[in-house]
Amino acid sequence: ASSAAALQCAPRRAPPAARAAPLTMVDDNPIGVGIIGAGRIGLVHLEALSSCPDARPVIISNPTLSKAKAAAETYPGMAWTSDDTEVINHPDVDAVWICSPSQYHAAQIRLAAELGKDIFCEKPIATELDETIQSVLFAREKGVKLMVALQRRFDPNFMRVKSAIMDGEIGSPVQIRLTSRDPSPPPKKYVEGGGGIFKDMAIHDLDMSRFLMGEDPLEVFATGSCMINQEIADLPGPEAYDTATIIVKYREGRTATIDVCRQATYGYDQRAEALGTAAMVMTDNMYPNTARVFTGDFVGMADLPYDFFMSRYIAAYEAETVAFIDSIESASDAPVTGEDGVIALAMAIAAGLSAKEQRWVKLSEVLPALDGSMEGSPRLRKRDRLSAFLRSLGGARTSEPEPIPA
Repeated sequence: ASSAAALQCAPRRAPPAARAAPLTMVDDNPIGVGIIGAGRIGLVHLEALSSCPDARPVIISNPTLSKAKAAAETYPGMAWTSDDTEVINHPDVDAVWICSPSQYHAAQIRLAAELGKDIFCEKPIATELDETIQSVLFAREKGVKLMVALQRRFDPNFMRVKSAIMDGEIGSPVQIRLTSRDPSPPPKKYVEGGGGIFKDMAIHDLDMSRFLMGEDPLEVFATGSCMINQEIADLPGPEAYDTATIIVKYREGRTATIDVCRQATYGYDQRAEALGTAAMVMTDNMYPNTARVFTGDFVGMADLPYDFFMSRYIAAYEAETVAFIDSIESASDAPVTGEDGVIALAMAIAAGLSAKEQRWVKLSEVLPALDGSMEGSPRLRKRDRLSAFLRSLGGARTSEPEPIPA
């Protein structure tokens, strides 16, 4: 079937084994969503959208049409196409979920924003910092919401750590420790051209350190090495690293220490710890069950932790979907803004520069707007602060920043 024909397709009956129950909606006017990308992460988001009562998946695209068709046929009435522009232009699409390769994000954001459609974008917003800033500025100019997919902020475990800090349960935060280790390294093709371990992996942990501290970072120190997969050792810069350690310095001497590795033979290792002046809070890994085995040689969990992010973070994906749909319906700011995406990428860039030059790198070297003048609100939620921040970015990084409505 051609992409044009895909838009004309009639509602189809789902295969008997595809879903236990048909998609149901409780909202009389759910948000129509178009998904760009039917790869692994696109399917994760499609599943999350299908469970959100106020959202309705309308159409999905993929360059390999058979993948889009297979995904759409699982959901009655959903259309498919090979053309991403047909998703964005579809008259029933109110919001666009961008789950395509990173190099296409900026152009897709621009087209969706031009048509006044709200945007949910997988990280990164763009592959380069200037392009990222311009994408955020353009979305703001057009008056559309742009949410960055940093799903760990919505994970119940990390949210509990955050609440312990926000509610003063541990006193004032002193140190944060974050561990992120994949069960096995990705193929070289995935790593090559992706910007390296700080951008494609540790960016989640860098953002989480800022989220938990509740303020912008000041400096970053990082080191990296190739300890697991020698096939990537010949790649440039941080792309050659499969193991890294990062220290992020915040105000008044507070620090966050992050260790990441592309292989942990025991499963997907995702832990957090926050030490405060009064107490400490920490999370453990999540397991498929709570069964424990007791033998003469072993005492411990019966099974390994969840094996990858799709199973480990399913609750987070569902929660971030509901949060963004709610923000669209309530006309409030996106819960994870373009500002958050810009700073997360800047932190990753600073980490890469630090690892290369083996020195502390101030965030203001990467983002001049982060010179200490933007630290008036540790919550980072006020709309006027976001607007001022974006104006500062435009002035600092571009010669002719586009106007932003007040």
